[in-house]
Amino acid sequence: MRRIAPALGLFLLAPFVGEFLLGNLTLPELGYVPLVAPMYGGGALLIREIARRTGRGWPTIGLLAAAYALIEEGPIDQLLWNDSYANQDLLHGDSYLPALGMSIALTQVILALHTVWSICVPIAIVETFVPDRRTTPWLRTRGLVVTAVVHLLGIGVVFWATYAEEHFLASPAQLGGVSLVIVGLVVLAFRVGREPRAPLPGRAPAPWLVGLAALAVTSLYWGPVSLEWNEWVSVVLWCVLVVVGILLISRWSRQDGWDARHIFALAAGSTLTYVWTAFPVQPESGGSPTLDLIGNIVFGLVALLILLLAARVVSRRPGRRASIPLDVPG
Repeated sequence: MRRIAPALGLFLLAPFVGEFLLGNLTLPELGYVPLVAPMYGGGALLIREIARRTGRGWPTIGLLAAAYALIEEGPIDQLLWNDSYANQDLLHGDSYLPALGMSIALTQVILALHTVWSICVPIAIVETFVPDRRTTPWLRTRGLVVTAVVHLLGIGVVFWATYAEEHFLASPAQLGGVSLVIVGLVVLAFRVGREPRAPLPGRAPAPWLVGLAALAVTSLYWGPVSLEWNEWVSVVLWCVLVVVGILLISRWSRQDGWDARHIFALAAGSTLTYVWTAFPVQPESGGSPTLDLIGNIVFGLVALLILLLAARVVSRRPGRRASIPLDVPG
């Protein structure tokens, strides 16, 4: 049990961050955990194990997470194309592309939601708790196979449950197009991250500054989204912040002093953004505003407790230098 504890932790933390901390599901819907954990937790665990088993790090994890985002909201629940998903039209805004039947802003939101928060943040937090096993596999071959089967069953359940409720299927052209993008992301994920990049002069910022930067950048994006500003503002912000974030992290992680504390700081700052953005988010099921408020407070406090415990671990054992662009074992 001690050996697989990190895997179990990630299996449960991914749906907690991806649905409950976001504010999409409420306290009375905790019973949905067995339904969403196989998809979220299974996906995060598979991505993490595959990346670590092949000697790759965060570029591979991030690209596979982006592929996961498109799989979940594309072929699985069809949100990318369904203009009445959960009785809401999220497509036909200013950034809607009729030729594709897709919204640029919605696609960006989906990529941000799942790439950063559903996959990368839970992985980074759980790895912080096990510094000696941060870049090594947590599962043996049998465990990996079981996880894959559970994940496939989970996405199958979500697909059929969503179809039974929505009665919507995208066109073959839409499914084929997004499938090509997904395959491209997976191929790219395994073409990066094998060899360390040359270090850069200078010293990496203090971990608390990195965490503050993560909180500021992610909040700067989610602010306009939560307040429903003009879609093109969100589209431009997304592009600018993604480029700025990648450039900053790529530079800092190749400077002297960068270690596991900085990786945790990035995850912690991003998590805190979800804590505050949960309050304006309306749960998919609607329900009582009072229960929604109580749930956001409870989930936020749980997230803060997890971050405090992880911070305590990483402050005692910051670990060896950990490169965000590569993060190769050893």
